[in-house]
Amino acid sequence: MTTDTRSTSSRLRHDPLVRGLGWASALLGVPQVAAPAGFARALGVGDAPRHRSATTAVGVRELAAATGLLGRPHPAWLWGRVGGDLMDLTMLARALKNHDGRGLGRTVAAAAAVTALTATDVYAAVTRTRRSTPMELTAATTVTRSPDEAYTLWRDVERLPEFMVHLDEVHVTGPRTSHWRAGAPFGKTVEWDAEITQEVPGQLVAWRSVEGADIANSGEARFVPAPGGQGTEIRVSLRYELPGGAAGKAAARWFGEEPHQQLDDDLRRFKQIAEIGEVVRSEGAPGGKRARGEFPQHPARPLTEDELKEALS
Repeated sequence: MTTDTRSTSSRLRHDPLVRGLGWASALLGVPQVAAPAGFARALGVGDAPRHRSATTAVGVRELAAATGLLGRPHPAWLWGRVGGDLMDLTMLARALKNHDGRGLGRTVAAAAAVTALTATDVYAAVTRTRRSTPMELTAATTVTRSPDEAYTLWRDVERLPEFMVHLDEVHVTGPRTSHWRAGAPFGKTVEWDAEITQEVPGQLVAWRSVEGADIANSGEARFVPAPGGQGTEIRVSLRYELPGGAAGKAAARWFGEEPHQQLDDDLRRFKQIAEIGEVVRSEGAPGGKRARGEFPQHPARPLTEDELKEALS
């Protein structure tokens, strides 16, 4: 066993979530192997030979995961659980589709429980995997403001959370430094200190996180006169390390955290602030960031007096 593997195993062995998932696998696996017919009936899917065989196979997989997570824990076992969860959901979906109605409520409850467990397993796998994937995002927009005006608005870093949806707050800590706090996939929060690395008023501002950041990142915004003097083209590039490697990237996208789309949306909101002074809310999400998961949206409309007071509070 390599030093890195031993270090990972030691770190995860004392992790409450990892051990909890290990015991959950054990508690699920034992009855599935010992009494597959009874377990299948408890789920409301019947005890036909194919149901017993599938239940036994799932139980063996759960016991293997329990052995790994409780004995020699490693992120691979967590990702194994995620893969197993997806298989379980597929089987339960097929069972619901072909259900004869007897015990349907128990099958629906089982599907809901596995869905919740899948979210927990994905969270554990992503956050306990130390590999990271370098991400580089680029996007551009054009605003009907001069380069100096657009630059000045962007350079006011404490206003960035107004249009960058995952930023919770930014505080200036010095002439060229600031502290950032942002939301991350699966309800996590990350923080870092940043410094301005390059600055040309009206043309360019570049920044990067300093040592000790939860997620290392850097970026730059360029402000270029649009053709024909029609405003300013803003070109933004961001670079950061996405936790969890390629699997973490796929999982984040599966849970609606598509980084490229987020940056495009951020620039669209910046355009609204630059041109009309505020982000246009919709009837479907007057609260803005707090309601970003609400669908469908409705046509944009002005805020009511109460909504405006809440937004400004």
